[in-house]
Amino acid sequence: MFKKSKKQIVNVIMATALIACCLSGCGESAPQTQEILGAPVSVMEENVKETIMMQEAVLEQHSEAEKTKSIEKDKVTKIETIKKENQHKDMEDMIAKDIVKEMRIGWNLGNTFDAWRDDLKISDLPYRFETAWGNPETTQELIDTVIDQGFNVIRIPVTWKNHIGEAPEYVIEEQWMQRVKEVVDYAYNRGVYVIINTHHEDWNEPYYDNEEAAAAIMRAVWTQIGEVFQDYDEHLIFESQNEPRKIGTSVEWTGGDAEGWEVVNRLNQVFIDTVRNSGGSNPYRMLMIPGYAANCWESMKHIKVPENDKHIIVSVHAYEPYDFALKLLGRSEWNQDTYNIDTIMGNIKTLFLDKDIPVIIGEFAAMSRNNEEERAAWAGYYVSKAREIGVPCLWWDNGLFEGDGELLGLFDRITYECVYPKLLKALQQATQ
Repeated sequence: MFKKSKKQIVNVIMATALIACCLSGCGESAPQTQEILGAPVSVMEENVKETIMMQEAVLEQHSEAEKTKSIEKDKVTKIETIKKENQHKDMEDMIAKDIVKEMRIGWNLGNTFDAWRDDLKISDLPYRFETAWGNPETTQELIDTVIDQGFNVIRIPVTWKNHIGEAPEYVIEEQWMQRVKEVVDYAYNRGVYVIINTHHEDWNEPYYDNEEAAAAIMRAVWTQIGEVFQDYDEHLIFESQNEPRKIGTSVEWTGGDAEGWEVVNRLNQVFIDTVRNSGGSNPYRMLMIPGYAANCWESMKHIKVPENDKHIIVSVHAYEPYDFALKLLGRSEWNQDTYNIDTIMGNIKTLFLDKDIPVIIGEFAAMSRNNEEERAAWAGYYVSKAREIGVPCLWWDNGLFEGDGELLGLFDRITYECVYPKLLKALQQATQ
């Protein structure tokens, strides 16, 4: 619809008024109108002028309202721009080790967005993946429960392989991205730290002959993630990979080999370069990088941390001692077995902390064997020891409480209650 000028509108009003005056005089039942018609032309002109003035006043008010609205919109836009510029500047001045100092204890939303199934494809609804491994859809209430119990780091592992299109674009399914964002916001809007990653992927196996293909997907995936989250502040952290390793080989869980270490390092660098070259706050975002399999022993010694980037955090996973913490047919008694814990903390300090490189233990836990008191004692020691050297620990909660698998659940995702209150109390007290 096109707009008429004010002059055109006035002319229409005058013509309409004159026609109305003439038409209203037709018929014998309109003596008052006949009197008006008998009146001097000047009276009719005054009536028309009054109508015009009223219409002009309305137009002026409308114009002023639109002008005010436009000015207010410009102000809001300028304020948002200044806030973003200040945010970027603030993040540029931050350093990762100071951010890590703010972290007390963390929690993983495990077996949820990291779930994958070969029989589900990109066309399936997002919730079918989110619930594919038995956990219910994530709610704000669940995240609130965890945060209210003192956890100020929420790690949201995400598997993308079922949700990316064909080469070379590797477009991420919009529904999946938006659902991930929705749950990120559950925690981010509460002011805690949030970590998202690429989790149970198999496109990134660290072989020389797979490196080029893996790098292409790494760039595509993190370019898209970076764009969606570019305006989030330092409370959102990107983690390049989870446990990149040679799946099904003799070195899968034994620390890797030279090829594996080198390719993991180079793929980490692809991730860093991709995020740093994207928009918003990403040039200064805190980034986490693991070594081969996120191993806390041999491969940890081979992690290459870029020089002159003060926004990098090393990620390590440590379920130790293994036969108590994670081995399916392991022991139920901890027996104050502190050797592995002490050794790992010492190595982390020497390899990284003494060089001003911060570290997060992105996964740790001990599975339930009907031994809550033993686990509570173990957790208290473990977290306290890490706390001494400034390393926050993130509990791996996979939502499992029954069966013959890795029973690492902590919070019931239906009732929102902590199933193991003694263990929870030990974790809380160790961070005070």
